[in-house]
Amino acid sequence: MSNFSLQLFCNRIVAAGTISQADVRILRDERLENGLEHRDEVDLLLALDRAVTNQDARFADLLVALIVDFAVWSETPHGRIDSEMAGWLVTSIAGRTGPTQTGARIAMNLVREAETSDEYMMAFALEANRWARRPAAVRSHSFALAA
Repeated sequence: MSNFSLQLFCNRIVAAGTISQADVRILRDERLENGLEHRDEVDLLLALDRAVTNQDARFADLLVALIVDFAVWSETPHGRIDSEMAGWLVTSIAGRTGPTQTGARIAMNLVREAETSDEYMMAFALEANRWARRPAAVRSHSFALAA
């Protein structure tokens, strides 16, 4: 059950090839004023992060805050990243080629914010952080912990 206006917003951003400060403001104040409500919205924004590399820095900050709030406090069990949630998050954050810098930040912040986290989520967050810090030319073509 996707937010259609969010899908249109993402389509426009991908076509433009850039996420501006104004785009971040629109996303925060108009498209997601109540935060994220469904997992498919998280998946859509993570795909947008991978698709558009020319981003205003505020986009990453907003994405981290939105996803951490959704995953840790909106989904049940509240305050916990259980094994089912960890499996979904790891798959979505890693994508096919491994996490982006923002994805690695999200993973680390999920573990920090949650009262308890599944071991798989913790291992992924640590590896994602190491992997994303390597220069792109040195990274392997596949991320070892991606599902």
